[in-house]
Amino acid sequence: MRLADIAAVLFVIAAILYFGHRGVQGGLGLRVGFAAVKEERRLTGQLDALKAERARLENLTHRLSENYLDLDLLDQRARDVLGYVRPDEVVIR
Repeated sequence: MRLADIAAVLFVIAAILYFGHRGVQGGLGLRVGFAAVKEERRLTGQLDALKAERARLENLTHRLSENYLDLDLLDQRARDVLGYVRPDEVVIR
């Protein structure tokens, strides 16, 4: 083989190694892509949990609104938040 042929083969090998490395480790490489997918899944799970919490709070808010008053919920909230008890109840701490 001539020196020019060896240089061409080495250049091709170096180019393959460089672009292969950039394709895996670079700013737009596979590693970054997999990390982004993992982060998206984590954030989607967090969003679902927050949506469920919001739906629960909207339900409680609706049940305590002027148009629809749930007396059992109102009684429970008064006991939990304000510490109210009925006169015929015994409180054990």
